[in-house]
Amino acid sequence: MNVVLYGASGMIGSRILQELVRRGHQVTAVVRNPEKVTEAAVKVVKGDVTDAASVAATAQGVEAAISAYAPPHTEVQTLLTAMQSLLAGLATAGVQRLIVVGGAGSLEVAPGVQLVDTPQFPEAWKGIALAHRDVLPILKASSLEWSYLSPAAFIQPGERTGRFRLGGTQLVTDAKGESRISAEDFAVALVDELEGSKHLRRQFTAAY
Repeated sequence: MNVVLYGASGMIGSRILQELVRRGHQVTAVVRNPEKVTEAAVKVVKGDVTDAASVAATAQGVEAAISAYAPPHTEVQTLLTAMQSLLAGLATAGVQRLIVVGGAGSLEVAPGVQLVDTPQFPEAWKGIALAHRDVLPILKASSLEWSYLSPAAFIQPGERTGRFRLGGTQLVTDAKGESRISAEDFAVALVDELEGSKHLRRQFTAAY
C-alpha cells in the first residue's frame, strides 16, 4: 500500500516506519528534519503537519495516511492544530483513510471514568493526555475513514513479539493490573489495522 506517515522520526513513529517497510509498503515519511530518517527504501520529505497546504502536498497519490505526530509538552495544543490541518489537507489530496496514534488517557478504567481523570494520573502528562482526548471529537465530526489507536498506559521501546491483546475504549491490563506494550508491538497493531480496517471510525487499544 502507498502510505504517508507523519511524525516518522519519533519514538513511536520510527517503529511504525520500520513495520511498514518490513511488510513491503511504499512509504512517504514526512518530518521536519529529514536527516533523522535513515530507513532504507523510504521517500523522506520535509513537511509540516500543522500546515494544511503541506499536508495536501505530501499526501498526493497515497492510499492512506498515518499520524504519529507528537508535539513538545510545552506546545500540547499544537496537536489539535495538527489534526485540523491533517483533515483539511487530506481532503484536498483526496485521501479518505487516516490512522491516528492516540493517547491512553481517554481509555476508561471504570464505567464513565477515564484514565486521565484518575487521581494517580501523572500531572506532568495530563496536558498532552487531554489534548489527545480532544482529538477524538474532531475525528468523529469528520467524514474520513479514521481509526484512533490508543497505546497501553505504559509504552516504551522493546521487543517485537507480535503477541498482544486488542480492546475498545477500556484500558487493557494484565493479571497484575498493569497496562503496557512495546512500541514495536504497538506498531504491529497499527499496521494490522492499516491492512485489515477492522476499527473504522472507532477508538481501539492494544496491550499485553
